[in-house]
Amino acid sequence: MNVPPPARGLLVVLSGPSGVGKTTLCERLCSLHGWKRVVTATTRPPRGGERDGVDYHFLSDGEFERRVRANGFLEHARVFSRRYGTPREAVEAPLVRGEVLLLPIDVQGAAQVRVSLPSALRIFLLPPDLSTLEARLSGRGTEDEARRAERLRVARDELARQGEYDHRVVNGDLGQAERDIARLVEIARSGKGLS
Repeated sequence: MNVPPPARGLLVVLSGPSGVGKTTLCERLCSLHGWKRVVTATTRPPRGGERDGVDYHFLSDGEFERRVRANGFLEHARVFSRRYGTPREAVEAPLVRGEVLLLPIDVQGAAQVRVSLPSALRIFLLPPDLSTLEARLSGRGTEDEARRAERLRVARDELARQGEYDHRVVNGDLGQAERDIARLVEIARSGKGLS
């Protein structure tokens, strides 16, 4: 009797401009497929309702720097005077156990992951078009016009880097985007590649 080998663990990097739906899509994928989101670390203080170890690992500047020196991050960056990083222990042990991990991250962090963990599956999420992205950012109601304009400028820069990823998925229909990503993960874990 032939027993198939156990499925390989896989880190799935999800990047895309602000407002493309990374968080919503990540939550849906975790809920429907039993995958896990990697909890990253930051030096910024918690926002209302955020919990340490659930939303982020909230670290002091000193602790963050200590972990950097100890090579404790898969990737790390400074963003607007705060530091963010992906703890190695949050990724390495679950991959050995064969788990699928989702890492919603910006293009800067994804570039570092490409170097530190080349086996990661990198997926760039695209909006159907820029006007849809702008409407999503406006619909949040959390930012003023100047901040939305800045996010759109950054989004254009990020969109120009989509060629650095293994695959691109349009997030115009949440269900279709979820199915597209699930198919890419299944193929990657099988080791067979796209045909």
